[in-house]
Amino acid sequence: MEQVFQFSAIPASVAQLQALPEAALTSPFQTAALTALALCRYETDPAATVELLNFLKGPQPMSPFQIQFLRDRLAGKGYVARSYFAGTSPANNYTPSLPYTVTVFDGPYSYQQDGYAKLMLRSSGADSPREIMLRSKSGQWFLWENYLLPDIRVPAALDPWA
Repeated sequence: MEQVFQFSAIPASVAQLQALPEAALTSPFQTAALTALALCRYETDPAATVELLNFLKGPQPMSPFQIQFLRDRLAGKGYVARSYFAGTSPANNYTPSLPYTVTVFDGPYSYQQDGYAKLMLRSSGADSPREIMLRSKSGQWFLWENYLLPDIRVPAALDPWA
């Protein structure tokens, strides 16, 4: 199954994130799409990104290690997060158009463990889909593990060989 989500803006606060209908977190697809959206805040406000992700993580906030990992993967590389939006590519420096569109899909191994879902998103800078693990609790789906941050092809503006 594949679900497409569209957003008019990247939330700057948890309140703005909670105002989105997907913030009900009633499906793992919603939580996965909101995670991709939240990661895009890092370029302009790393602290807000941690708050957004902590909301999506539910009862288990980010550890200091996870916060450091986020900084290591996204500092100076905001294009990694933007690469999950439709219409982006290395050639256009991962510049998305409005509305921001994120596609989340499952696969044959997405539901192997009860209460967990491993979904996938496509990065326009990678050859294979990236995974995200979500966990169910009391009818809601929360971010469990984020595998969306490996390096991807650099934007044309940063590629000396482009």
